[in-house]
Amino acid sequence: MITVSHPWHGVPPGDQSPRIVNAVIEIPQGSRAKYEIDKDSGLLKLDRVIYSSFYYPCNYGFIPQTYGDDKDPLDILVITSMPVQAMCLMQAKVIGVMQMIDSGDADDKIIAVAANDPSVNHYNNIEEIPPHFFEELRHFFEEYKRLENKSVTVNEFGDKAVALTIIEEALELYKEHFRKPSK
Repeated sequence: MITVSHPWHGVPPGDQSPRIVNAVIEIPQGSRAKYEIDKDSGLLKLDRVIYSSFYYPCNYGFIPQTYGDDKDPLDILVITSMPVQAMCLMQAKVIGVMQMIDSGDADDKIIAVAANDPSVNHYNNIEEIPPHFFEELRHFFEEYKRLENKSVTVNEFGDKAVALTIIEEALELYKEHFRKPSK
């Protein structure tokens, strides 16, 4: 039994990580609201409503007990056949990564499919996803902050091997920053 004190710190990354990870969804597919986990309380807070008429192209969240270069939990985009409720914990099968720069900082987004959604869980690698999906992702992330006078650059899409390495590094970085050494 898991006792959750905080979604970022109290939920494990998953028994099969880095290949299949737990994902905590913050933003359902199709939302214009930018929700994020409050680092202090663990509650879901509204960061802002997106300034432009853009909608998140897939479910957006984070992998628990990870720490990215942007000093936040590692982001994950989970492809499903339907929007998933915010604060839903789900298993996500990692297939790749979108590497980007957000306001000058590296901000990787792991790309995964819902492990328990039969309409997408047959995908195993990023190369199997239709190319137009990547154009939608690139367009969304490069444009959605433009009216805030912020810039985002999508550098490239990496395959599963690159994504797994990024997750492993984020798991190690989390341990370095948040685990107390045993006496």
